[in-house]
Amino acid sequence: MSSFTFRITAEDSSTGARTGLAVTPHGAFETPNFMPVATHGAVKGLEPAELRAAGVQILLANAFHLGLRPGAGAVRSLGGVHGFSGFDGPILTDSGGYQVFSLADANVVTDEGVRFRSPIDGSELFVTPEESIRAQRAIGADLVMAFDECPPAGAAPEVVRRAADRTLAWAERSLAAFDRGGPQAILGIVQGGTDLALRTECAGRIAALPFDSFAIGGVGVGEEKGLVRSVVEHTAPLLPRDRLRYLMGIGLPGDFLHAVGAGVDLFDCVVPSRNGRNGTAFTSRGLVRIRNAAHALDPGPLDPDCPCATCRGGPSRAFLRHLFATGDHLGGALLTRHNVAFFEAFLAGARNAIRSGGFGAFRARWQAVYPT
Repeated sequence: MSSFTFRITAEDSSTGARTGLAVTPHGAFETPNFMPVATHGAVKGLEPAELRAAGVQILLANAFHLGLRPGAGAVRSLGGVHGFSGFDGPILTDSGGYQVFSLADANVVTDEGVRFRSPIDGSELFVTPEESIRAQRAIGADLVMAFDECPPAGAAPEVVRRAADRTLAWAERSLAAFDRGGPQAILGIVQGGTDLALRTECAGRIAALPFDSFAIGGVGVGEEKGLVRSVVEHTAPLLPRDRLRYLMGIGLPGDFLHAVGAGVDLFDCVVPSRNGRNGTAFTSRGLVRIRNAAHALDPGPLDPDCPCATCRGGPSRAFLRHLFATGDHLGGALLTRHNVAFFEAFLAGARNAIRSGGFGAFRARWQAVYPT
């Protein structure tokens, strides 16, 4: 039987924002929370101890990529994803459903499953809901995702409808393949594009199935931001109040402010690591593009208000810029470490504001820095 539990610990009186506590076999995490993306089991440039020091409570790994290399069986033999990666906290695995979208030019989707060309060696792969669940169980994640189909932004209504119906059918097959006797929990995913009526239907049908919690998928894949936010505002309240609500693939401070207010509990995105490697930092005073010439002789810290190891007694902005100018990978690692710590602290601040009744003031303050 799953040892996962979730309970609401505080609610904002004027919005849908709430705090919660989720308990997994590898520890607990508070919500709202952000999961850095560790596609292959690691956040690029950061050690597990650095993730913990940055405030990371839960991590996201990708079952599709780990299943390709080194293989789900190999991960299981090496102590599961926790033993293999060295991160001892809660881990969620994506099912591979996103790769149905991201590798669209290399796959064929049928009702039975998805036929891929491996991005590693071009060999043919056939992934079904059952295979996805088996891989995630072998990898040993605390939270596993049902297999789904994510249609691209702007897809024709009939394509969106077909993907939604397929996602619902695959949800039932994912549940049937999931061993309820184990400690892991399984989440169902709501699809439906930007069609709010279809989102309502899908949310109702997914919520009627015995998932441990639920996710909103198929947003942030190219849609205009206003459409994304209308989907989130509409869909989050349709999901059971007493279950964790996870918004997949969304990760900018302004997005957090909006989605937390709509009742979302959990986020993931590659933004802090990818932007860090490309020289962009999220700070308490807005975005810093460290490659800019303005930082060439700046002796100050990256963010004077940040307590992370990059900012507290760490290198100056001038030196960080120098690292990028000389192609030293340390620059990307240092900015990634800061960005992850900033995102974690941002949502910790949101939790504190909700608990104290000050979420409205918190949101207004940060909207001035990161407009929604």
